[in-house]
Amino acid sequence: MKVLEVNNLSKSFGTLEVIKDISFDVEKGEVVSVIGPSGSGKSTLLRCINQLERVSGGTITICGLDMIQSYEKGKPVYADNKTLRDIKLKMGLIFQNFNLFPHYSVLRNITDAQIHVLKRSKEKAEAVAMELLKQMGLPEKADAYPYQLSGGQQQRVSIARALALDPEILFFDEPTSALDPELTGEILKVIRQLAAKSMTMVIVTHEMAFARDVADKVIFMDQGVIIEQGTPEQVINNPSSERTKMFLSRFEE
Repeated sequence: MKVLEVNNLSKSFGTLEVIKDISFDVEKGEVVSVIGPSGSGKSTLLRCINQLERVSGGTITICGLDMIQSYEKGKPVYADNKTLRDIKLKMGLIFQNFNLFPHYSVLRNITDAQIHVLKRSKEKAEAVAMELLKQMGLPEKADAYPYQLSGGQQQRVSIARALALDPEILFFDEPTSALDPELTGEILKVIRQLAAKSMTMVIVTHEMAFARDVADKVIFMDQGVIIEQGTPEQVINNPSSERTKMFLSRFEE
C-alpha cells in the first residue's frame, strides 16, 4: 500500500523554481533516504509535503487522501480543513534543530499534542510518553527541560513527540546535522530501530553510509530535480548519472 504519492510536484518562490516536476512514492514500511547537495530542494520538498509551504504545481496524496484537489488559474486548491487536518495527523516531522517547547518539561512536550489534538486523557498520554521515553533510553528525563539535555537527547525527545501521535509516516529533515559525531550515532541507532519495526520513513540526510545501510530506496536530488532513484545498491554503489557520481565522490575515503 502506498503511504505517500508525489506527482509532478513543483515549488517556486517568486521567479526562483526550487522544486521542478518531482514524482516518487513510498510504500508502507519503506525507508526512503533523500540525498543531494545543500540547496537542492530536499528540505523544501519535505515542507511542501508537511503543509509548511504551499505547492506551485503537482499533487500530494497521503494514505489515499489528496492534499490538493484541483488548480484554478494556475493556483492550487487545497482540500477542506478537516481533510488537511486528517492528513497532518498521518505524518510526523522531525526537524534538524529539535523544535521542542523550551518552557515545557520533556513529559509535557510529548503529552501536549496527544491531549489537545488526539483528545487523550492526561493519564493515557503520560503512559504513552513514558513508554516512548523508555524506547529512547530517556525515562529518567521526563521532568527535565530541553536546556538540561544534550542535543542528542533533545532529538530523541522530538522523535518520541512525533511517534506519540501514531503517524503513518515519519519525515526527518537532516536529523543529525546539528549534532557532533558521537551524538549522531545515538540518533542513527534510534532510526535503525524504527526501521526494524517497519516504520515508514523519509529521511533527508548527509550520512551516506547510513542511507546505504538502512534505506530501501534512495533519491538523489540536485537543483530541484530528481537525478536518479532506486535501491542503495543502484544509486549509491553503482550510480548511473555523472552528477550522482561526482556528488558521492566527496564521501569516498
